[in-house]
Amino acid sequence: MSAWSAYLPWLELAGVVLLLLPLPLVGRVPLAYNLRNLTVRWPITALTALAFTIVVGLLTVMLAFVNGMDRLTQGSGRPGNVLVLSEGATDELFSTLSRDDTGDVAREPGIQRDEGGTPLCSRELYVVVNQAIPPGPGERHERRRFIQVRGIEDPRISLRVHGLELYPGGTTFSGAGVRSVGAGRLDAIEAILGEGVARELAGERGKERLDVGDVFELGPRQWVVTGVMKSGGSTFNSEVWAKGQKVGDQFGKQNVYSSIVLRTPDAGTAQELSERLKKYKKVRLEAQPETEYYAKLSEASQQLLYFIYFVAVIMAMGGVFGVMITMFAAISQRIGDIGVLRILGFARWQVLVSFLLETLVIALVGGVLGCALGYLADGRTATSVVSNGQGGGKSVVLKLVVDGNIIAVGLLFTLVMGLVGGLAPALWAMFQKPLRALH
Repeated sequence: MSAWSAYLPWLELAGVVLLLLPLPLVGRVPLAYNLRNLTVRWPITALTALAFTIVVGLLTVMLAFVNGMDRLTQGSGRPGNVLVLSEGATDELFSTLSRDDTGDVAREPGIQRDEGGTPLCSRELYVVVNQAIPPGPGERHERRRFIQVRGIEDPRISLRVHGLELYPGGTTFSGAGVRSVGAGRLDAIEAILGEGVARELAGERGKERLDVGDVFELGPRQWVVTGVMKSGGSTFNSEVWAKGQKVGDQFGKQNVYSSIVLRTPDAGTAQELSERLKKYKKVRLEAQPETEYYAKLSEASQQLLYFIYFVAVIMAMGGVFGVMITMFAAISQRIGDIGVLRILGFARWQVLVSFLLETLVIALVGGVLGCALGYLADGRTATSVVSNGQGGGKSVVLKLVVDGNIIAVGLLFTLVMGLVGGLAPALWAMFQKPLRALH
């Protein structure tokens, strides 16, 4: 993405504003006249502005959702990482790698090592668990949710490979992967939680977030939290990490991996290693830079973006027709004013500009309020699914993000709506004959 494309919405907004800016200067009809008419018929003005507020507010929230999905997938892949799946697999959920056949993968040239000489290789088992949620107050039936569980061998290595760290007070799980908890001293599986899933699992307990020492149920076993990851900007935000062997025993996937993630110094080395692993001798592998894998997952958000724009156009058409009807009704009540303006010497095009300005003022007020309303969604969380469109995918907890570009799109959208919706009534006012208007 170029530097200019990052600011494209603002450039487009600036272009529209520059085109509209001369209107008050060349229109000649005093702007105070238009503002007075808007305040005199304030109920109609308020209803028209409300239409703009609703449309722009909804558009802002929907774009914030897509923006959150984009940032989530972009923040998950690291340029130097290589993701290894089984041949033909497009997603971790469908990948099965034999431990014996992939044992030498970490010895490939180009893989970084830690201070102790251990290769930065994260061997991972990814499963999705369908969990029942107890009925809440007033609910008759239980609901279900999908919890993503990632089994790993060495949490210290995996955290480093993925560029994650724990909140203060948290620790990685022990070598055994279990701990005795409760009065009966039952063995609970030790787990590291992403921030999002820690909040989601705490919902029915009335807590903001599960923390170190908290116990929760997943499957037939109890799990105890040893740490919470600072993972808000990635898909790991929605995952439970535990000892790989325990996860495999628990969910019937012993002695296999879903993926192997290898850390290299840079994107170029990652690309070279990916090509080399595709020719791995023991077994056929599907290897790719991690950024490419998550870029494919973000394609779903792009499709959603197109759908949002389609819905926005439909809403805008309704808003435009509503503005047209309102302005036609308002102008029909001011036919006499139009006649007076013409007799005083104002040209037809100046009458057109005058009434068009009224619509644009209403649109701008409604658009600003809509953007302000949509901005309230910034930072709120939502649950969604990111997928590459070929099956699989990840259920994620994401944050809605309202940035400057979304505000620019909202303002641009409202000005275009006002311009299109107000043009036809303004043209009708423009062609009113002075004497007939006074009559």
